[in-house]
Amino acid sequence: MRHDWILEVLEDLRSYALTNGLPATAAKAEEALRVARVEIAAAEGEPPAGGAGPGNGRRH
Repeated sequence: MRHDWILEVLEDLRSYALTNGLPATAAKAEEALRVARVEIAAAEGEPPAGGAGPGNGRRH
């Protein structure tokens, strides 16, 4: 995946924020990670990692 770097940066930001007592910043970094994963999956035509999204890939 060519977008791995942005996920790593966001994970580093989240980790830094948690370590340094910035819980709101950590929460926003986590939110940004979720959004990035969904957008990247959509751009690559894949279901989002972790089963997020409509129907979680399950058939009814």
